Amino acid sequence: MRKVGIEIPTFRLIKENRAITLSEFRTKEEKAVADSATVKKVRELAKPLCDGLGLFLWDVKFEKEGANKYLRVYIDSDEGISIDDCEALHRPLDKLLDETDPIAESYIFEVCSAGLGRKLERPEHFEVCLGDEIRLRFIRPRDGEKELVGTLEEYLGDSVAVEVGGKREVVRISDCAYIKLNDDADLFSAEKDSAE
Repeated sequence: MRKVGIEIPTFRLIKENRAITLSEFRTKEEKAVADSATVKKVRELAKPLCDGLGLFLWDVKFEKEGANKYLRVYIDSDEGISIDDCEALHRPLDKLLDETDPIAESYIFEVCSAGLGRKLERPEHFEVCLGDEIRLRFIRPRDGEKELVGTLEEYLGDSVAVEVGGKREVVRISDCAYIKLNDDADLFSAEKDSAE
C-alpha cells in the first residue's frame, strides 16, 4: 500500500475561522462525477495490463473509508487469484498511475481478488458468470420469497434468466437489492457441519 498526494490549493475564503479548500466547494454530485471519471480512467489503464497477464479486470472502486481514499482494482481468473497475481498487476499499474497521475488527491492503492460471493453489477460480470450459481436478494419479497438461488442462464440487459429447480425465471435487475455469485454457500455449511 502507498499514499500518493497532491496538495489542493487553499483559497482565501474563510468559513468558521478557517480557509476552505477546493474539495469543500464540490457538491456530493460533483464528487461522484469526479470519482466515476477517475474509475473510468483507471479502468482504461488497467484493462490492457490485465489482458496481457491473462487476468480478468473485475472492477475498479475509488472509495472513501474513514479519513482515507482507496483505489481498489479487483481481478479474477479461471484459475483463481494468488498474491503473485495481485503483485504482477500492482507493479506495472502503480508505475503507470505515477506516470499518468489521473488522481489529484492522496489515496491508498490496492490490487485485490474479486473474492467469493462477489456482486454482479456490470454486463461483463453477468456474461462471464453464465452457467454459474447465483443468489438474488429482492428489494421486496417476490411470491413470498426474499431470495432466489439458481443457475444464471442468460443476461438480458435489464433482467436475468435464472434456472431454479428445472424452471426458468426471468427477474428484473432493478427488483434486486443485489445479485451475487453463490460460490461461497458451501463454505458456511461446511463450517456448520464441523461445529456439530
